[in-house]
Amino acid sequence: MELSRTAPPLRGGVVAAQEWRQVAFVHWRVDPTIVAPLLPPGVVPDLFDGSAWVGLIAFRLGDARIGPLPPTSRWGSFTEVNVRLYGVDAAGRRGVVFRSLEASSLPAVIAARALFGLPYIWARSDQRQIAGGWQYASRRRGLRPGSPEPRFRLDVAVDETRTVDDALSLFLTARWGLFQERFGRTLWLPNEHEPWVLHPARVTALHDELCAAAGLPGIVDAAPDSVLFSPGVDARFGLGSMNGAV
Repeated sequence: MELSRTAPPLRGGVVAAQEWRQVAFVHWRVDPTIVAPLLPPGVVPDLFDGSAWVGLIAFRLGDARIGPLPPTSRWGSFTEVNVRLYGVDAAGRRGVVFRSLEASSLPAVIAARALFGLPYIWARSDQRQIAGGWQYASRRRGLRPGSPEPRFRLDVAVDETRTVDDALSLFLTARWGLFQERFGRTLWLPNEHEPWVLHPARVTALHDELCAAAGLPGIVDAAPDSVLFSPGVDARFGLGSMNGAV
């Protein structure tokens, strides 16, 4: 399946919706052999220029809703930080594979884990605008005394006078679904949203313990290979299917 800035239409209607705002995309290229064991059954690394990619993505998730229910600001709006990989299945579907997702809303964490098996983790997460860009921070809430609490902080400077629209930015951001292992099989959950408006950005500060906790140690020791920023999009999700079904 070729990558496209425009999402294929959802089949069967919209089952959930969210706002994604002030999105920072920070990526590193890695050897595909590092990524392959971390993907669900039936999914192999999706490559660009011979490399697999690890993404550290931070943003504000707002107005989350399920089905016809109205959005709720009480639990449906929070800062999210996720560690993600990119895979492709035998049907040619190219999607995201989440290794972890930090969120400050406990009801959202419980719902996402129960409904889709997504690896959401309860954390103290927040973001704020700083001079020339944005700052994001997260610290997991320890559920046991003395348990490790991986931390994260990212500052990015954004050049809003320019936009980015090249093959690599398309590969890293035009992802119209996600793969998630569920009950021993791989779930495909499609999504759609308007094309991203992407600006070049650079990391001015980064402290990350999330990639290592997600089974990807040493990734953030090197400078990132791509840093992008988007004001955001309105995302919608369709009915999922198990691997083998298109």
